[in-house]
Amino acid sequence: MTGSADKARPAVAGGDLQNARDRIAAQRTHPPGHAARLAAGATGAGRRRLLRRGPWELLATVLIGLGVVMLMQPFAMTLFTYSFITILTGTVMFIIVSHFPE
Repeated sequence: MTGSADKARPAVAGGDLQNARDRIAAQRTHPPGHAARLAAGATGAGRRRLLRRGPWELLATVLIGLGVVMLMQPFAMTLFTYSFITILTGTVMFIIVSHFPE
């Protein structure tokens, strides 16, 4: 029975193991398709940067806060009238933007 266990697991020579480690290390630093993504990123980098979550979440939060201020101010009826749509726009925007990549 010990002979069958040796057949199930082939012996790995030291050089083969080092080659595998080097290949894995190279793939970690430059994964497959990395060069193609870099070449494509030269044209689409602005779009990816535009669709980041942080700035859009900040804008949505500011809209919600602005809507609340508009709702609570006692001076202008026009601001009070548009406060609900401002809060609603900020809330829907926050929900959509929360699905953007970091």
